[in-house]
Amino acid sequence: MKRILMAAVAALSLATPALAAEQGVTDTEIMIGEVNPYTGAPALLGKAHTIGMQMALSEANAAGVNGRKFKLLTEDDGYVTARTLQGVRKLIDVDKVFMITGISGTGQSTAAVPILEKAGIPTMISVAPSEAQFTPPKKNIFVLGQVYTAGIKELTRFLADKNPGKKWAIVTQDDDYGLAVREGFEAVAKEKKINVVFSADYKKGQTDFSSEMLRLKDSGAEVFLAGGIIGENIAMLKELEKLNYKPVTGIFWPGRIEPVLKLAGPASDGIYAVDYIEPLAGPAGKAFLEKAKGLVSEAEMKGINRYSQAGYAAGRVIVEAAKRCGKALTRDCMIAELEKTKGLETGAMAPITFGPGKRFSDQKVQIMQADYGTLSYKPVQ
Repeated sequence: MKRILMAAVAALSLATPALAAEQGVTDTEIMIGEVNPYTGAPALLGKAHTIGMQMALSEANAAGVNGRKFKLLTEDDGYVTARTLQGVRKLIDVDKVFMITGISGTGQSTAAVPILEKAGIPTMISVAPSEAQFTPPKKNIFVLGQVYTAGIKELTRFLADKNPGKKWAIVTQDDDYGLAVREGFEAVAKEKKINVVFSADYKKGQTDFSSEMLRLKDSGAEVFLAGGIIGENIAMLKELEKLNYKPVTGIFWPGRIEPVLKLAGPASDGIYAVDYIEPLAGPAGKAFLEKAKGLVSEAEMKGINRYSQAGYAAGRVIVEAAKRCGKALTRDCMIAELEKTKGLETGAMAPITFGPGKRFSDQKVQIMQADYGTLSYKPVQ
């Protein structure tokens, strides 16, 4: 009888499949995937974000997260949307990661949303926030930061109040990023009755801005909103310098990194910027750099910028949520715990909060001004 019972139990165990492990999670490892540009000019953004993300994961790995350690897998999209989608699909379907973060620029991350939502994979968009990513809210997609439209409104209001009655110019990129910048600007231009004497769009990837800057000078514009990212803003500033023309200039946070000041040279001195991330020259930024010294290589230290702080903040949110899930780390648990994030201090930005139906952290922004002499940005008091 005993033999019969044992045989029956054995047969039952063979007939009943083992519980499937959660994708990207083993007894010792949690795999996170990141898609960003690691080649070309936008690599200044992608590499920096990954440095910050790895900092947060390395901190967690030193002690372990419920017996597991994080492993970060990356895909280079070269800032090309088709490659972004390819990278996202590879991380989900081939590498079988548990979660995805980063996701390149505005157009790229927004284009990836349907794939991410359908897959149901926990996602933290932490490079280029956009309203389309969280409106309406998607159960598994969390967006960290502030949207371009809100940020540009703050910068435009600040410059309008500081320069009343002046003539304005705006040049933006002909994509989702440029549309968001222009939307925010035009809302405030109407509100403040700004006199716009020159407006132009440029093609993504454009390098020669001699025509646009000459027409800007001829228009007599005294305040200039440069809606480029990195290389474009540098080119525009250098061209204005050639023309011996220096309007009050505002830039946006995608290009608010110290290498832009160095590459643009003295033409960058005094430009204004808006950002939701703390400047590296401030107390919080200096503390972040001190923390980084114990976590990254000397070469990586040179690549740290605002995107490193964004990556670190995103990593901290992910780590804390994973800790709260305990050993039973599942997609559903991670999503539920990310939603419970409330007032999380990271030192990189204002405290981070999500919530039921709230998939956007809606960070507070501040105005900064560039100091070419120290290659840094300082808050405007």
